[in-house]
Amino acid sequence: MTDKLNTGSHDLPITEALAEFMATGWADTSRTDAHPLPLAAYTAKRRAALASRFPGERLVIPSGTLKVRSNDDDYRFRAHSAFTYLTGAQEPDNVLVVEPSGAARLFMRPRSPRSAGQEFYRDRRYGEFWVGRRPDLAEAEELHQIECVHIDRLPDALSGPARVLRGVDGSIDALVSPGEGDGEFATFLAEMRLVKDEWEVAELQHAVDATARGFEDVVRALPAAIAHPRGERYIEGIFGLRSRLEGNAVGYQSIVASGAHACVLHWIRNDGRLNPDELLLMDAGVESDNLYTADITRTLPLSGRFSPLQRQVYDLVLAAQDAAIATLRPGARFREFHLTAMRVIAEGLHDWGVLSNPDLESGLYRRYTLCSSGHMLGLDVHDCAGARAGAYLDGVLEEGQVLTVEPGLYLQPDDLTLPPELRGIGVRIEDDLVITADGARLMSAGLPRRADEIEAWMAGLLG
Repeated sequence: MTDKLNTGSHDLPITEALAEFMATGWADTSRTDAHPLPLAAYTAKRRAALASRFPGERLVIPSGTLKVRSNDDDYRFRAHSAFTYLTGAQEPDNVLVVEPSGAARLFMRPRSPRSAGQEFYRDRRYGEFWVGRRPDLAEAEELHQIECVHIDRLPDALSGPARVLRGVDGSIDALVSPGEGDGEFATFLAEMRLVKDEWEVAELQHAVDATARGFEDVVRALPAAIAHPRGERYIEGIFGLRSRLEGNAVGYQSIVASGAHACVLHWIRNDGRLNPDELLLMDAGVESDNLYTADITRTLPLSGRFSPLQRQVYDLVLAAQDAAIATLRPGARFREFHLTAMRVIAEGLHDWGVLSNPDLESGLYRRYTLCSSGHMLGLDVHDCAGARAGAYLDGVLEEGQVLTVEPGLYLQPDDLTLPPELRGIGVRIEDDLVITADGARLMSAGLPRRADEIEAWMAGLLG
């Protein structure tokens, strides 16, 4: 499985003398401080649950491969969520194999030895001199508490039938013929993450808390951002700094949308000016070092105070979110919080004279609030997306599930069904909640939601 050396077209040739010189004179840098990661006890339980669901079968879950951004420049690697969930590891080109006996092995590319080969100083993709140190097999076994095997031995291990998580690594897909059970396998890998354990909830809380600090950074930076011709991008950078200081990165492309840009649901160009007379909708989340992400949206008045019309729109969205949150409890239908929020939105639009028919069955309200009002949250920002509708969208809530509640109003600037003064206003309020035994806990309570609280919060941060 080991690739040939990944060298660049502009690399200088290696002389025999240099190759001989590079093969000698290196100190032993094996780690003696490797200890089991706290996550390892949880990943072992997850692998056991997976094996018990498919007894007597071989199960294959790749971590994924490096992907080219431009020419010989790769994107920063991010392991597939199912792989990380089951191993805690995050290196590219690794493969988890659960054997028919239930035993698990991690096939991996270990660090390149100094005494043999030239990968460590010549290979731009995998060489230690180029991209940093990887654990060796013994270190990885200690860290992840799983048997670790060189990736070159993988083809022999996959000589028989197996279920494979396909579409993650084409080279692994090619080793095992597709089977009818692969789809069922992928579905279960998504559904087994619907309920979070205590470690996951704590990890998500860390991501949420770091995200709250990122929003505070943004408010403090608003005067400088307003003065900059690309104020949205300025804000994106400020939040990105916090995400890298306290986590792996942002969990998804940050939406920093001022004025009418807030009416674009996934505005990620983030290249506009900030007008003090307008609102700023910011949807962003820190991804933790263990790849769990927060997902929070706040809509802020760039002047520090909402105008009466802005507050009118904001308060309707807030009322919808309050009503939705009040429905969250074990046993409640997943769709109920969304439908509850939409009833409040539709009735409010009817009261304003915008919507003639507030009946949800007509669907007319969706012109002004097109997307759903929430989703599962975890390793993916839209977590467990491969789950069956009956287990997720049409299912009921369970203690330990983590989800977002995010109603919004997006009043397009060119919508002639709206009075002119409402056109171009976009508001979304999004919070992260964990379902508890008797309701739900607001994980993002560290950020204000109500208009007067937001104004006071911004005034305190801006001095």
